[in-house]
Amino acid sequence: MSLTLRQLFAAAFGTLTLAAGSVASAADRLVIAATPVPHAEILEFVKPMLAKDGVELEVKVFTDYVQPSMQTNEKRVDGNFFLHQPYLDAFKQKQKNDIQTVVAKVHVEPLGAYSGKHKAVADIPEGATVAIPNDPSNSGRALLLMAKNGLITLKDLNNISATQKDIAENPKKLKIRELEAATLPRILNQVDLAVINTNYAIEAKLNPLKDSLFIEDASSPYANLLVAREDNAGSPAIKKLAAALNSPEVKQFLADKYQGAVVPAF
Repeated sequence: MSLTLRQLFAAAFGTLTLAAGSVASAADRLVIAATPVPHAEILEFVKPMLAKDGVELEVKVFTDYVQPSMQTNEKRVDGNFFLHQPYLDAFKQKQKNDIQTVVAKVHVEPLGAYSGKHKAVADIPEGATVAIPNDPSNSGRALLLMAKNGLITLKDLNNISATQKDIAENPKKLKIRELEAATLPRILNQVDLAVINTNYAIEAKLNPLKDSLFIEDASSPYANLLVAREDNAGSPAIKKLAAALNSPEVKQFLADKYQGAVVPAF
């Protein structure tokens, strides 16, 4: 083999080695399940930050509160960003071999009560129909909010798992209907009052601070969480995502975009 051929082979081998090195150093990839607003919006905001840090983020959007957790359990996604601790606790009680673990608290979405028929709590008539979320953690949360605003009385105001069986007094004889959380904005004009999760309220163009008759304050314990699988919760990519979600940039983004309707929990 001539020197020239040897040099050509050496050059070609060097090129292949560099290419292999490039593949090996390619960005880590994360697939995170989220509901559209504000979770997916927040994740989209941190995408460029993560890209600069070597992490490629794919946001898989769902419109319900079941599939993000199920797909995390099934290892079809690396984690999710949509739920709070009481919801996760309730989900874990129902599922065998649940592999979700909390990585970071991100924000609070105050639960609010809305009406298309009445302008004040005092206007809600006897026998009125009130719609609340039907998942156990948020239905209990809705009942607590109603009790704090004088519509009902509960046996224990500290019971976050309260059900309608825990109502001690219902002076207006309210008819409380439990419906899937995502449907509540759509039936707002069909009921007297609906207690709606802020993500669905914002998605329906409701302003939680201006349009709600009453709303949780920022001291709500229902912080929304970044959740990963047990096998990847300590990975560098997940840690980088958690750091980005708890960054000053995200805190400013929440303030600018949501004007108090979504508040930082970090």
